[in-house]
Amino acid sequence: MVASVTDYVANQTPSGVPAEGQSSGALGKARLAENFETFLTLLTAQLRNQDPLSPMDSNAFTAQIVQMTGVEQQLLTNDLLKKMVEVQGGGSGLDKAVSYIGKTVTAAGNATTLKEGKAEWAYELAEDANKVTVEIVNTAGKVVFKKEITTGEGRSEGVHKFAWDGKDTDGKTAPDGIYKLKVTAVDELNKSLEAQTLIRGKVTSVETYNGETVLNVAGSKVLLDALIAIEEAAAEAAKASTTLTSNNSTTSQNGASNGSQHATNDPVNEEQS
Repeated sequence: MVASVTDYVANQTPSGVPAEGQSSGALGKARLAENFETFLTLLTAQLRNQDPLSPMDSNAFTAQIVQMTGVEQQLLTNDLLKKMVEVQGGGSGLDKAVSYIGKTVTAAGNATTLKEGKAEWAYELAEDANKVTVEIVNTAGKVVFKKEITTGEGRSEGVHKFAWDGKDTDGKTAPDGIYKLKVTAVDELNKSLEAQTLIRGKVTSVETYNGETVLNVAGSKVLLDALIAIEEAAAEAAKASTTLTSNNSTTSQNGASNGSQHATNDPVNEEQS
């Protein structure tokens, strides 16, 4: 005969292992819920069927309830400790992502911010194309700018930059805000080719959302895992070059040197709207 309901509950070993995507903590909570239901059922039966001449000591079943509650609190404590370790130990990746602030990155995505007549994207072609069509769409879903690229490097296989000056198809200045880039490419037989739209801009801040590290890039939120390329900001490179040159160097010489260096270090081609 079972000495107490706590003895029974403590001896229960529900079978099973954590399901795919389920943590050991989640499994522990599930098992605790099952045991607690059994505990209450047995406790109720024990109280209902106790000997009237020798009733159950109230201190005994109070201690049993405290023991079950203690197990639940221990599981909660384990969850909190796990979260603390993730944050302090860099489990979230936030400390590493801080190093990206101020750098220009390229990531998978199609939305960016037009600010003061400047917006930048990038796109990647799986193979050489005969024609590439670029469309810029506002938040209302309206195409405000369209350009067909039929000559130049913008049709070749690889990654290409695309800069927009904020002018719509009619030459009017578009308001600042969020815009999306849509790119389609076809070969000489007018067959569609694979084209991927990319976000390109400077990282202004980092944060965590639902356990994921997120970068704020040109007004868009980008997952750290979505990054494709990282490069130093052009302004920082120019500043470093100016610092290294002597004060007596001519402006034309500095401009030529910086332009040559930028062309050498930049791995992607650039298209202007």
